[in-house]
Formats: sequence, structure tokens, C-alpha cells
Amino acid sequence: MKPRIFLLSRPQFDINALLSFLTQEESEWHRTPGAKPSEELVEVAGRICYMSFGKKQSPRSNREYIFNLIASGHESVLEHVSWTFLLAGVSRAFTHQLVRHRVGLAFSQLSQQYHEETEALFVEPEYIQDSPEAARIWRETMNTVQHSYRAILECLTKESMAPLNGLNKKELKRAIYSAARSVLPNATETKIIITANARALRHIFKVRGSIPGDLEMRQVMAGLLHLVQVEAPALFSDFQLETLADGTPMVLQVSYSNSRL
Repeated sequence: MKPRIFLLSRPQFDINALLSFLTQEESEWHRTPGAKPSEELVEVAGRICYMSFGKKQSPRSNREYIFNLIASGHESVLEHVSWTFLLAGVSRAFTHQLVRHRVGLAFSQLSQQYHEETEALFVEPEYIQDSPEAARIWRETMNTVQHSYRAILECLTKESMAPLNGLNKKELKRAIYSAARSVLPNATETKIIITANARALRHIFKVRGSIPGDLEMRQVMAGLLHLVQVEAPALFSDFQLETLADGTPMVLQVSYSNSRL
């Protein structure tokens, strides 16, 4: 099972609203042909700081302007654009790592307290597949875990623990699911929605995209980078995808001198 990534939402830029503002300010904006909405929004956010429109506008293109912002460390303007992704086919081990990143990101994850996991899938680490014996042990363990979850759920439901601490029906159900889920491993497959701004994405690409021993994280970072480089190439052009000798991806940040303007 490999991670699946779905892009649910992207930034929108209302050019007419900006033009209305500039008209009132008796100014204008020289747009770069072909710039993406998210790239234009970042540029406008940067220019507002100095009102560098009209006669004060430099001859830089949108991409050059953004490169200069990032190179100068002025990345706060990147926080104005964000995307929402749905991730599936990932393990809870992966999401435990991901949700540590709170600044500039929001998460909504499948709840094991409310969702019955009798048909749960498990994400088998690819490195285990290189060892037939390790793979056998892992799969047998997952079968045992799934059987245990179902058995615990059945026992607690059958024995009708309604009097337990005076819980109502909703909370009783949550208590039963919580008890049963305690046997589920980090490998349990989950779904999670992520909203992240461009600055936060750049950070997690940098710190999470090139960890050699964390293949699942690298796969997700590579998938996210591929999507946002199409959405806003100027914001992520100093990152590139490389393929390791084993065919797996790695996200690397390169210097601006080596990135393509």
C-alpha cells in the first residue's frame, strides 16, 4: 500500500478586488504573464508592505520577486497561500510524526474512537518486504491484532456495559471503541486532511523530505512537492526530487544558484 494524495482546495486570487484598490490609490500593477494565482497573491502581499506598485515597481518578474523574498528571509508573505490535501493509505506511525508540525498546518484525522476498525487495513513497511521471514511475522501479527480487535469489540458490545459509570449510548460506544483500539498498531491505515500554507510546506519539505530511514515520510513529501510545484513553481523551485539507488524518492533543497528561474 502506497500513500495516496488528493488536492482538495487551492488559493484563489480576486484580481478585480486588487485593481479596485489600486485605482483608489491612483496606482497600477504590472503583472507577469503566466504567473499562478498563488504566486500573484504572494507578490501582492510583498508589494503592499512597501506599496511598490506603479512607478515604484521594480522590473523583476513575479518569479524573480518571489526568489528575492525567500532569499532575503522574508517568508511571512508565503503564509497567505495555502492548500488542502487528503492523504489516504498512510499509517498512524506516519501521522504521529506529521502532526508534530503545528505552525501553519491544520489536521483532521479519521478517529478510532468513532470509526469501527473491524475492517482496518495495515500499511506494511516496504523494508519488511525484503525479508520473507520478517514479512511472515509481520503479517501474522497483523492478523492476530485484527482478530483481537474484533473479539474485544464483540465481547464488550455483547456484555452490554450500559451501566458503566452511567455513560449514555454515545459515550458508551466511544468507551468500547477506545478499549478495542488499544490493541491496534502504528501500522493501522488512516486518512487525514491537511491544510498547509506555503511557508509551512517549505519547512516540512526541508526537515522531513530527506530522512533516509523514513521511507513513508519521504514518499508523502515527494507527492506533496510534486503537486505544489505545479500549483506554484516559483514558491518551491529551490526544491527538487531525486531518486535513490533503491528507486525511492527524496526531497532536497538546492541553492538558488542551482534552481531554475
